[in-house]
Amino acid sequence: MIGKAIMTIAAALALAAPALAQEKPASATLSLTRLDCGTVRVNRLNAFSDTAAYPGQSRDLTVGCYLIRHGDQLMLWDLGLPTALKDAAFSTDGDMSATVRKSLVEQLAELDIKPDDVDVVGVSHFHFDHIGQLPDFPAAKLYIGKRDWDLLTQSEPPAFLDPKPFARWIGGGGTVEPVTRDKDIFGDGRVVMLDMPGHTPGHHVLLVRLANMGSVLLSGDQAHFQENYDSNGVPEFNTDRAQTLASFDRFKALAKNLGATVIIQHEPRDLAKLPAFPKAAE
Repeated sequence: MIGKAIMTIAAALALAAPALAQEKPASATLSLTRLDCGTVRVNRLNAFSDTAAYPGQSRDLTVGCYLIRHGDQLMLWDLGLPTALKDAAFSTDGDMSATVRKSLVEQLAELDIKPDDVDVVGVSHFHFDHIGQLPDFPAAKLYIGKRDWDLLTQSEPPAFLDPKPFARWIGGGGTVEPVTRDKDIFGDGRVVMLDMPGHTPGHHVLLVRLANMGSVLLSGDQAHFQENYDSNGVPEFNTDRAQTLASFDRFKALAKNLGATVIIQHEPRDLAKLPAFPKAAE
């Protein structure tokens, strides 16, 4: 019995593989390029605080998407606002409105990349401003948090969810890997999806370990702007407050221990932390 228990524990440890272990010696070049996936004009910033921290305030937030080159493989992290919002006018109605200046396909074309050249797409979570242009990359393998995927694929998804951008993958026409915990995308510890639930049940952030710049943490929607990050702020629409706060603890500890550059994906002040398009961080 003892021997069997030891074998069970060993198997469990193997399944919880050290995705965050020190990366293996680099065998492929790695770079990170920021792409512009639109702007969200927030009319009621208090929507981003369940403690009413921002009364009467408004703010413009950026929508960042990211191209990762790993050797000859290409990955997109987050797919931005839908192109139906291209050149849309901002509105004062409702909590927020959004616009897109240039599509992902158009920006990638400037880098001589066609949609079918993209091997992998990873999404931090299922909200509309992170998955809007997903259908433009039907050949790519999709990585998404399993608990988000489970909601998208149940017989009657919640009313606040729009599964249409995922139709190809839900229907079996595209390859998908639901991510339960952390996921080492390329197997060398340098591009890792990290489980940070709370904003949504399956929310993830992305760690990219660059040779020159060092570790970079892309926030997904763990935080939306600097003050929100500094105060561990929880938006009204997050799915789990306790999980959000636990994820903040993990995120900030990782940032400290890895000496990582934190990129808050919606924070305009973080744009300067990465080279301006079309240049890449390496």
